[in-house]
Amino acid sequence: MLAAMPKLSPRDIRRKIQGIKNTRRITNAMKVVSAAKLRRAQELLYSSRPYSDKLYELVRDLAGHVDRETHPLLQEREEKKVDIVLVTADRGLAGAFNSNVIREAEKFSEALSSDGKEVSFVLIGRKGFQYFSKRGYRIVKGYDEVFRKEVHFEIAKEVSEIVRERFSGGETDAVYLLNNEMITRASYKPVRRRFLPFELPEEGVSDSFSVYTFEVEESEFMNHLMNLYLNYQIYRAMVESNAAEHFARMVAMDNATKNADDLVKQWTLIFNKARQESITLELIDIVGAAEAMK
Repeated sequence: MLAAMPKLSPRDIRRKIQGIKNTRRITNAMKVVSAAKLRRAQELLYSSRPYSDKLYELVRDLAGHVDRETHPLLQEREEKKVDIVLVTADRGLAGAFNSNVIREAEKFSEALSSDGKEVSFVLIGRKGFQYFSKRGYRIVKGYDEVFRKEVHFEIAKEVSEIVRERFSGGETDAVYLLNNEMITRASYKPVRRRFLPFELPEEGVSDSFSVYTFEVEESEFMNHLMNLYLNYQIYRAMVESNAAEHFARMVAMDNATKNADDLVKQWTLIFNKARQESITLELIDIVGAAEAMK
């Protein structure tokens, strides 16, 4: 690709090399910053997962022992209207982090729409909001500038309240949560799960012999527990996405830095060749002038 470019003077090539070096300093600095943020984000993630998992297990066990039809957030009904809660980043320069999860959301939305279902979006993160708001999708609520400093639990509570009221009021029949999730410390992928109504695993309740006695009204206790569950699951999705974003940006900036190093080497070779050609032409001119003076 470099050989096909128009011929440049040694001065222009030197400026090109300096520009690449300046870019390399920026990408390397961004990689270091993302690595530092990733460590903090992973600490928050791995400290929140145990609570989130235990809360899920408790709701799962109780949902298998109560009358689901008596609790608004547990009722199963035909999916005619579906909400998708999508979590993306506020910034780019993170490789395919945003495009992958947006593509998954768009494919899922198209599949639902092809079945005659009405799809609406609740969008957390500026990239998702920018993409879907410009393409005529039905948007219930959009949030940007969510991950600039830290993950705010207040936003998770607000989103939880929105989808809870829509589901309880019959404005939607199901809510799905879609976000990037850390699979290992060095990998992530988009994950989709049904958020409402609460979905029991295929194998059923883990302990079918458990007996629960409620000291308060069963409906009151379940509603409070479900509210807590919804709040924290959305918060965890935001924490997962935040950690995955910093990892993706760290990898992207590391690759960009390596590419800049390769470009500097290539352009340095071109510069050396151009300088040699210039010196050779000058020598030819000098020799030619000397021969003409004889």
